[in-house]
Amino acid sequence: MGQPMPGLTDRSRQILQGLMGAPEFRGQIATSRVLELVHLERTNVDSLMIGLLALARAFSRPPISNYRVGAVVRGSSGSLYLGMNIEIPGHSLGFSVHGEQAALSNAYMHAEPGVAAIAVTAAPCGHCRQFMNEMAATGDFEILVENKAPCKLSSLLPMAFGPKDLGFKEGGFPVRKIGLELPHVSDDRLADAALDAATHSYAPYSESQCGLAIETKQGGVYKGSYIENAAFNPSLSPLQTALVQLIMAGEDYSAITRVVLVEIEDAKISQASVTKAVLGTIAGIGLQRFGAVRT
Repeated sequence: MGQPMPGLTDRSRQILQGLMGAPEFRGQIATSRVLELVHLERTNVDSLMIGLLALARAFSRPPISNYRVGAVVRGSSGSLYLGMNIEIPGHSLGFSVHGEQAALSNAYMHAEPGVAAIAVTAAPCGHCRQFMNEMAATGDFEILVENKAPCKLSSLLPMAFGPKDLGFKEGGFPVRKIGLELPHVSDDRLADAALDAATHSYAPYSESQCGLAIETKQGGVYKGSYIENAAFNPSLSPLQTALVQLIMAGEDYSAITRVVLVEIEDAKISQASVTKAVLGTIAGIGLQRFGAVRT
């Protein structure tokens, strides 16, 4: 792949290219690889995260603004997760995925237990500060921007509104599982993948847990869990979360052949209508929806 990696040694580039060439790559750099890269670059993890921003930004898809954003999350496990901004022409700007959201959702979809820091190509906007606050409701984490002093999220978002204001003690991390099943579906691997994503979704406010799975011509399967926010608008739909996975794997929208959405029957909100609309635009295909019940 031709992503830019300025300033990195040849050996580090080879390691990263090898990771991105693997069929299971979804934008995660495992802890062991992070330590190897830190050693090769003779640097620290914070500096490595800044150095990887150009790579993360190369994955961005901003056909409306043409403004590319890259982000790198460091999980509490030590793994790194890449993220980028995504825009969908012809649809509300609210369906855009910000770089910080993509990186955090990437960590979420890899079942990362928590977040220690995030590096981003520019100072986070208010939308992203609100989203980050949801993912770090039980603690603070470090914000890294190139050529600026590191700071804590709390200094960027004073008097924050979050889960605690609505009576919840925890935020998005760690990822938790709820009991759901599909009573009338069997032997459908994509439906099973969407169900798994739904069981790991975060929806404490609406209790409208849901998940989605995308299948591509190459046989790839990309899952997305719904990630809710106390301020509602920064919430990520399961399609948005799944598209981050698809793009990080190096696939295009044109490769999408089938999409399954699993959501709880008679939930307060549904993702079906917006998902159908966006899929019709980016891939020209429909949506299969299955209703789940709690167990």
